[in-house]
Amino acid sequence: MSATPEQYDVIRKPIITEKSTMASESGAVVFEVAMDSTKPQIKEAVEGLFGVKVKAVNTAITKGKSKRFRGTSGRRKDVKKAYVTLEEGNTIDVTTGL
Repeated sequence: MSATPEQYDVIRKPIITEKSTMASESGAVVFEVAMDSTKPQIKEAVEGLFGVKVKAVNTAITKGKSKRFRGTSGRRKDVKKAYVTLEEGNTIDVTTGL
């Protein structure tokens, strides 16, 4: 399978946090994805970009916080995360990049 430009628009970047590291121990990888992407699109993009078999995709939308930037109030953007569970024997090393 070859990667299409649309797949790069669906998957924005991997999320590397304590929580995502704990999820990777059970065979899951966490990505920031486009807000309008669907679970089948995410599955197709991960399989096409990384050449792995996806078992399940769970998504979560994190609402942006209201913060103050240099005295003026601002707002962080909303983020959609995809928890991608891989089939047995498949791995993605997010630290190396594409």
